[in-house]
Amino acid sequence: MSKPKKSQVMKPATAALKLDVYLPATPREFQENPISREELDELQHNPPQWLVDLRREGPHPRNVAAARLRISNSGLARGGITEALTTAEIAALAADPPEWLVRERETYAETLREQRRLEGRRQEAEQAAAPAPARKAAPKPAAKAAAKAAAGARTTARPRKIGSVPTKLRSKRG
Repeated sequence: MSKPKKSQVMKPATAALKLDVYLPATPREFQENPISREELDELQHNPPQWLVDLRREGPHPRNVAAARLRISNSGLARGGITEALTTAEIAALAADPPEWLVRERETYAETLREQRRLEGRRQEAEQAAAPAPARKAAPKPAAKAAAKAAAGARTTARPRKIGSVPTKLRSKRG
């Protein structure tokens, strides 16, 4: 009899990362207990009120704050932002962007353009390297066998080389 499957669990930090929430802002019971995959799925599909509020008002983890500001995580650090930001703080920065934020947005946009350009070149190279589709359909294996049989060729076994020794005899020769 097989044992019942044990549910996989993850650390609260991993679950917070998957939920895009800032771990220190979550309830204590979330921070202290491992979360199973089923619990994580339930939180994603039917979020409790604390999760809805946290996603709406923050504080948000760095990756979420950077995405909302349309800059990279590194750009956020270069701008001197090391703590989690709330939705209001992100909105204030976006409404009246400091010079570092404008510069980081330009850098980030340029980086994304370059990534898209390189991806396009890679796809073009793959398409150029791909073989052209065959113009004429290859004959089916049964048709090949019938053609060989009609020509008098042997279809069941390959002819032996002249002077070759059958496999059975090789092992007995010693």
